[in-house]
Amino acid sequence: MDNHQKKNLTFLTIGLIFMLSGIEYAVILPTIWRYLQILEAPPYFLGLGLSAFSLSGLLTGPLFGFWSDRSKTTKSIILFSNIFEIVGNFMYFLGYSKWLLLCSRLVAGVGAGAGSSIFGFLTRSTQPEERAGIFAAIMACRQAGLLVGPAFNLFLRLCDFKLGPFVVNKYTSPGIFMCLLWVLLQFAVLAMYWDIPPISSTEGGEVLVEMKQEEVEEEMPLMGSDEEPVHTYRAVNSDLVETSTSSEMQPFHGASKVSNPFKNFSASREFLREEVVVLLTAQFITLFNQTALETMVTPLTQRYFSFSELGNSLMYSLCGVEVILGFFFVRWLSRRVADRAVLAVGLVICCTACIWCLIFLCKPRGGYGWELSAFIIGVFLQLLGLPFVAVSQVSLFSKVTAEKTQGFSQGVRRSVGGLATILGPLWAGGLTNNLYIMLGMMLALLIMITVMTVLSYDRLTEPRAVQCARSSDSGG
Repeated sequence: MDNHQKKNLTFLTIGLIFMLSGIEYAVILPTIWRYLQILEAPPYFLGLGLSAFSLSGLLTGPLFGFWSDRSKTTKSIILFSNIFEIVGNFMYFLGYSKWLLLCSRLVAGVGAGAGSSIFGFLTRSTQPEERAGIFAAIMACRQAGLLVGPAFNLFLRLCDFKLGPFVVNKYTSPGIFMCLLWVLLQFAVLAMYWDIPPISSTEGGEVLVEMKQEEVEEEMPLMGSDEEPVHTYRAVNSDLVETSTSSEMQPFHGASKVSNPFKNFSASREFLREEVVVLLTAQFITLFNQTALETMVTPLTQRYFSFSELGNSLMYSLCGVEVILGFFFVRWLSRRVADRAVLAVGLVICCTACIWCLIFLCKPRGGYGWELSAFIIGVFLQLLGLPFVAVSQVSLFSKVTAEKTQGFSQGVRRSVGGLATILGPLWAGGLTNNLYIMLGMMLALLIMITVMTVLSYDRLTEPRAVQCARSSDSGG
């Protein structure tokens, strides 16, 4: 099997991992509240159960990313993290008490932390110009899982039998179902996943070394002027130069012996740069607003339109179709338009959607037909902007942070997103009757990140030295 086939199968396996994460969310969310009630849990346990998954993923993401950067492998990390998904979902199936149920989501969330290693792997094994398209496809896989998940609930809710001492019913069946799916995924990872060597290992390194050496030669014999453009290398470039210099001393096939990627690493130098702060802020605000809207939508449809479970399910299915189409449109667009332009368009759409909701949804007028139309337009605009912002900020983040510590950096990014998914529902949950306050805060956050993006627009691109190295390598 050649490297191209291995790469395709590996990407297919990654798509399956993200699809399963979407299916898990879709099959557990509809029944967890009633499940907790049967176990005599107080109402606040619902929030705890949903937040526990995000919390453990938030904490373990940087750790898995650090592991993948040090080991230069991701397959073993995925196999290890999936064990937590298997155990967590089996604990959910047992469901002896509300505390076991809470712990089950906490344990399963550890498995989600491996996403940082996967994004780091994708960054190292793809070209910058194709990266946004790959990220869009992977994110669309999760949305596909969210879309097909409710279909599995159609037969899971019919379960009513015993498996030895265990009861399998519509509340416990999602746990054992997901446990089996994650077990099957282990075999898929073993058979179809390969740790592909990073593209940058054979590209751009020699050019950067030559550029750096020429700079040093020019500085030393003359007057060591402070006006040399050393600052243009920043964190990404210095990391690449260091990696390239080490490759000069030894052939790449000994890459496993390359020095610690975190040598001379500085978190403040890496994450407190202007462009990185902008992208992390975009990550937080996007997920904060998304989860807040998800929390708001169901009470809103019940209050104004009397939607039943069937109506909400149909609405979520249509939303899923729109988001998947949006991701594939962004995948096509990213090949023709710069990531920062895609980000700017997405933020404008999100601001427009929030303004629309403030005007037409906070105090609906004009009868049922107009109110429903205004609601549909508002939801459509909100979901339309999501793929633009989500894909572009992930792609840009991978380009402005150091490639050799990409797993850890992606872990930090996902932790910021995890914090947003915890705070978003908490913010919206208490303000479903005060939509002006809830949507006003969301709009203020969107305006803030839009202004930040405009002011930092010139910096939201791959560093110049890296671009020069890539173009020189392709030209040579």
